[in-house]
Amino acid sequence: MDFDLSEEQRLLKDSVDGLLTDSYDFEQRKKYVAEKGGWSKAVWGKLAEQGLLGLPFSEEDGGFGAGAIETMIVMEALGKALVVEPYLATVVLGGGFLRRGGSAEQKAAYIPSIIDGSKTLAFAQLEKNSRYDLGDVSATAKKKGNGWVIDGEKFVVLNGDSADTLIVTARTKGGQRDRNGIGLFLVPANAKGVTIKGYPTQDSLHAADISFSGVEVGADSAIGDPENALPLIEQVVDDARIAMCAEAVGAMDESLKATVEYLKTRTQFGVAIGTFQTLQHRAADMFVALEQARSMSMFATMAGDFTNAKERANAVAAAKVQIGKSLKFVGQQAIQLHGGVGMTMEFKIGHYFKRLTMIENTFGDTDYHLRRVSAQGGLI
Repeated sequence: MDFDLSEEQRLLKDSVDGLLTDSYDFEQRKKYVAEKGGWSKAVWGKLAEQGLLGLPFSEEDGGFGAGAIETMIVMEALGKALVVEPYLATVVLGGGFLRRGGSAEQKAAYIPSIIDGSKTLAFAQLEKNSRYDLGDVSATAKKKGNGWVIDGEKFVVLNGDSADTLIVTARTKGGQRDRNGIGLFLVPANAKGVTIKGYPTQDSLHAADISFSGVEVGADSAIGDPENALPLIEQVVDDARIAMCAEAVGAMDESLKATVEYLKTRTQFGVAIGTFQTLQHRAADMFVALEQARSMSMFATMAGDFTNAKERANAVAAAKVQIGKSLKFVGQQAIQLHGGVGMTMEFKIGHYFKRLTMIENTFGDTDYHLRRVSAQGGLI
């Protein structure tokens, strides 16, 4: 099997790497985090200008018709640079729901604004005590005329405090944990009855707790079947997990490079600490963990196109397990090899570990996905 990138994919990689090298060093990132909403509108505009926001969308919808490999390339680059802009929330999640399940009218109404960078989206799914169960939904959507009335609460909505449109899971029938009866709705963030409480997360991104009280939306707000949206939700969340695996590989890659560079320059007893064999062995183990994660990220990227939903879910879960183990090892070793400065806000290595930790806990931690793989009898 050929794992080499095509000429177009190499050009994409060079393009996004060049953009982030020029506009996204660690000091600049601090300034972006301090901006309103916690990210830079100027950088978001540059991503739009280079076509990165339109990559996964079809040419008919104004995009470039790129696939999972191109998304992997972009997410790995975003991970290396610790980018805080809402690419995952808007393009991968929000755009994924529209791309995979939206009507022609919904695509026409929202996708052009995603591609040009003028609108951002957020996926409001997590509820109290629902943990990682996508089918655990107590928020309700009740029919009113031709439209719907949404009530309920959502928590830790990534980019929820600055998104223009929320994509909300709500139950249209059945019990709280029934697989059937879950709908997916487009809700304007400024709609009457929507209350948003935003806050920064540990990795310098932003999230929000959002309540919906008698929020009225039209019949055209439902994405796909309002009584059977869970298969679409599972597929797009798998897309997000795959994207985060690639982001984690990028963050681990940069963590290893920063650590090796530190070992070369930090001196102890008159010599660089990189000359100590024990520390060399640690760095070598970090490299092995990184390459294991990279391989599983590639596997997950290919698995995203599996037509069998169970096989896709099992492959993505297995990748999340390896990514989770690798990122914890690489992150912890990077901090330890940096010593005390690795714990400070001024050194970037701690920020990489924070982002890696958040990735590990988003849409299922390592233990959760290990149980999923085990329940399927293993990967093979």
